[in-house]
Order: sequence, then C-alpha cells, then structure tokens
Amino acid sequence: MSSEKSMINDLTTGNVAQQLLRFSYPFMLANLLQVVYNIVDMIVIGQFVGSTGLSAVSCGGDLVSLFLYVAMGFASASQILIAQFVGSGDREGVKRAIGTSFSFCGLLAIGMTILALIGTDWMLGLLNTPQEAYAGARVYAITCFAGFLFTFGYNTVAAVLRGMGDSKHPLLFVFIAAVSNLVLDVLFVAVFHWDAFGTALATVMGQAISVIISLVYLFRRRDRFGFDFKLKSFAIDPVSIKAMVRLGVPLAVQHAAIMISMLFVNSYVNTYGVVVSAVTGVGNKLRNIMSITTNAISAAGASMVAQNLGAGKMDRVRQVVKVALVVGLTVAVVLSLIFLLAPRLIFSIFTSDAAVLEWAPRYMVVLVVYFFCFALMAPFNAVINGVGNATLSFIIGIMDGVVARVGVALLIGVVMGYGIYGFWYGSAVAGFVTAAIGFGYYASGKWQTHRLLIH
Repeated sequence: MSSEKSMINDLTTGNVAQQLLRFSYPFMLANLLQVVYNIVDMIVIGQFVGSTGLSAVSCGGDLVSLFLYVAMGFASASQILIAQFVGSGDREGVKRAIGTSFSFCGLLAIGMTILALIGTDWMLGLLNTPQEAYAGARVYAITCFAGFLFTFGYNTVAAVLRGMGDSKHPLLFVFIAAVSNLVLDVLFVAVFHWDAFGTALATVMGQAISVIISLVYLFRRRDRFGFDFKLKSFAIDPVSIKAMVRLGVPLAVQHAAIMISMLFVNSYVNTYGVVVSAVTGVGNKLRNIMSITTNAISAAGASMVAQNLGAGKMDRVRQVVKVALVVGLTVAVVLSLIFLLAPRLIFSIFTSDAAVLEWAPRYMVVLVVYFFCFALMAPFNAVINGVGNATLSFIIGIMDGVVARVGVALLIGVVMGYGIYGFWYGSAVAGFVTAAIGFGYYASGKWQTHRLLIH
C-alpha cells in the first residue's frame, strides 16, 4: 500500500493545534449533524404531536441510547486499536483490525437487537414512562431496535476511518443520514401522521441509506482503503479481538453505566408528569450539542494520542491536551451565553406548549453546568482512551454513573428535598468527578508508561 494511494492520514507530524482543529472539525460537524437529525425528530414530533409525543420520543430514545453507547464503546476500541497500528507502521495489523471490527460489531448488533426487543416493556416500566406516552415510546424504541444493524454499522465504519486519520468521510456519511432523516421525518409525521413510529422509521432509514453508501464507497476504493472485502478478510483475528475486548468492554461499561444512571435519574423525573418529562427530553437534546462537540474533540484527540504514542512522541500528546482544553472551554462559554440569553426562544423551536416553555429558563442553568463539565472531561478522556487504559475507563464509568450521578441526584433531590431540581443538578455535576479522575491520571504521568494495545 503506497503512501500516495493509502487512505491513512499521519497525525504524528506537523502543528498540533492546527492538526487537532483540522482533524476534529469534521468530527464536530458530523456529530453536530447527528444532533441535528435527533433534534429534527423532537421538533417535528413536538410541533405536530405535542408534549405527549415529546415525552414518548424522549423515553424511547433514552432506551435506544443505552444500547447505542455499547456500540460506541466497541467502536472507540476499534478506532484506538487501528490508530495505534497506524502509528507503529503495521499495515497488516491495520487490515486484520478492520476485518475483526466489522465482523465483531455485526455480531454484537444482532445480539443487542434480540436483547433489546425482549426487554423493551420491562425497561419502559423501570423508566416510569408516563402512561400517556407509553404506547408511543414503545413503538419508537422497538422500531429503532430493529434497525440496530445499521446503527452499529455506521459507528463501526466511522471508527475505522477515524482510526486511520480520516474524519472527513464520516462527516459526509452522517450528512447523508441527516438529510434523509429530515425528509423522511416530515413525510412520515407531518404528512402520513405516523407520530412516534414515523420518527423512528425515518431515523433507521436514514442510517441504513448512509451505511449502504459508505460501504459501497469503501468497496470501490478498497485498494486505497487497504481492505479487500474478501470473505476470508472478515475472519476475527485473535490478537485484534483480544485487544478490542480488553478495551471495548470497559468502554462499553463506562458508557452504559453513565446512561443507566441517567435512566435512573430520568425515572424519577418522569414521575413529575408529561410536561417535566418533555422539558427534560428537549433539554437532553440541547445538552447533546455540547456533549457531541466535546466528544468530537475527545475522539479526534484520542486518535492523535494513539498515533503519537505508537510513534513514541510524548510531547505532542501534551500539546493535544492543552489545545483540546482551550477549544472545549471556548465552546462552553459561547453556548452558555446563547442559551442563557434566549431560553424560551430556543425551547420554542421544539414546542409551542406554554407549560413546557415556562420551564425553559430554569433548565438552561442546568445546561451551563453540563457544558463546562464536558469541556473539562474531553482532553483527559482523549489521553485515557488513546492509551487504551481499560481499567481506568471502567473505574470512571462506575464513578460517574453509579456513585456520583445517582448518589448526588438522590442526595439533592430526595434527602435534601429539592425535588426535580435535585435530580437535574445532581446529574449535571456528576461529570466533574470524571474530569477530576482524568486530570489526576494525566498529571501523574503514568500514561507515558502504560502498555499499548498493540504490544
């Protein structure tokens, strides 16, 4: 595979700040597009169905996100593994890791689909889904679960390309999904009046179109891509799968633990009725604007960290952390000002329900806490994930999800008697625990001597 024809992008040379921004902006745009097409779901359902529809999509979407985070955990493991092989110059290792990623994540998607479909009613019950929204939440969740093969497929293709240093094509593929979703959302909900089912079907079909196009693109450029798509190349490589599982399981547990804790908090939130449930649903979509942005910084940073660690360039890793911190905090400040200055206007994009709009200014303050929390987490998560420190990823997931989020929410909401505000703020401040642990690990310098996945 010659360097001219290879799709691999070397992230171990050049100006770190320029590279991180150039490499992360497609991440940000791609993830922002994902937020946009999720927001489109909420806007369409809110405007044409109302607060009951918002609550249904919010509750059903929470369940879908739980399993999606598992997919993201293993996709991130694939990305880091491939990036470390790239950094070390092992092209055959890259090829084996790609085949293993495709096969393993496909099998995982099938398994998660079966588990999710079996447990839908049980999970909605645990979530205390409002009775008025139950039917809509159920059909939304089941429809999305049925499309998991496409959801996992998109995440896997994106992770493989990003591990190779290509963040632009994942942007193109999510753009295709977003546009498809927008058109189908309006058609299915506004024209056909399929409500929550129409919203879910639009999402699944948008992802399916994106995955099919992305695979066709990669197949037609298989010589440059470095993967021939022959059946034997999809064989699961023992070395690669061991590394993927060693990192992927803790990452999946980390993401799942955080999501489970949020579901736990939301189960209390939902007891306050459909209006508060709708407010939280809209707030979660707005929160994702910052979350996805900082996740993009973290993911781009992780690929850069992984490649530079593979190449033994520690100083560049430190520069990645500094740049990621500055960028994240800048975005947090800008978004905070916008959201605090126009809370009702922003919420009115989703719904005209006066009862929901009344809560908007109060929830915007909660979002500001989330924004700065995410900004502080991103650079240190990049180091932890780039190194492939599975143990610390697991600890962070448990601390953030189980100990901090649930513990603080119950303390403020129940013990101290602040009710809904306790659950909102308790969930928001939990991420500072993750940021503190990540900073401690980075400051200790232990990441410099951690054993890489490829060794």
